[in-house]
Amino acid sequence: MAEPIIRCEGVTRTFRSRAALDGISLEVQPGRCFGFLGPNGAGKTTLIRCILGLARPTAGRITVRGHDIAKDPAAALARVGAIVEEPRFYGYLSGRQNLELWAAYTGGDAAARVEPVLDRVRLLDRAGDKVSTYSLGMRQRLGVARALLSDPELLVLDEPTNGLDPDGVAEFRVLIRDLVETDGRAVFVSSHLLDEIQKVCDDLAIVNQGTLITSGTLADLLAGGASALRIECDDSARAQQLLSAQASVASVTAEPSGLLAVQLHADVPANRAELNRLLVEAGLAVSRLEPRTESLEERYLHLVNEGGAA
Repeated sequence: MAEPIIRCEGVTRTFRSRAALDGISLEVQPGRCFGFLGPNGAGKTTLIRCILGLARPTAGRITVRGHDIAKDPAAALARVGAIVEEPRFYGYLSGRQNLELWAAYTGGDAAARVEPVLDRVRLLDRAGDKVSTYSLGMRQRLGVARALLSDPELLVLDEPTNGLDPDGVAEFRVLIRDLVETDGRAVFVSSHLLDEIQKVCDDLAIVNQGTLITSGTLADLLAGGASALRIECDDSARAQQLLSAQASVASVTAEPSGLLAVQLHADVPANRAELNRLLVEAGLAVSRLEPRTESLEERYLHLVNEGGAA
């Protein structure tokens, strides 16, 4: 496996007697979209500020691109772009002029990227307009354009879709996936919007009250949730009675559609074929039996409320 582009080892950040971060350890791989998920006040922005060298951990170590952020921040952040909270611009200047100023500050060949990044975020036709006339979604995309001027290997986005309308959220989602899939960049995005994280991220971590609850691939996290089945047969009432008596079945609920929602115990092995055989041998005609995994929202609520790990 490649060297992680971000590695956090036991990162703790305290404010007086309160721990905003408490021993956070996680890794972000190159060329992946990593979601950092948690409720407001969970410590997401605090960790981002530590990753970007804007705050120092009380304890622990962070490396970015293989460099210790505390010892060599210039090397660590040389090819890192970021948006922390809402990006700020000079409203009386055009989008292009704002980027040209930033490119002059950044140096190198950033000036040559102004037009390409404007095109990349679909702002080329409004590049000559004052930023004061831009919508929030346009300003967010201009923020991404500014972050791309340094041709970053890593893009760090803190709650990038806050306040956006559905069209703006969808546009931002497409842009993030394109940066990952087409460019091969790593994107670290924090959010409390579960649906968006599920649609855009490959890997994620869930944090609550400064403590890491779980981390890993999205697929593994969802697969680790309590499993369930949906069953359709010709006698739902009898099937519900039979299934409820099984040790592996936690609950059986009749849905308005006529399907039975069967929740299975996480700690008791369940064989779907055995449940199907039980119904068939009882004389029921089973026309549908399919697994149903938890959504990210269901898994998240379970983990946060229980405070457990995957």
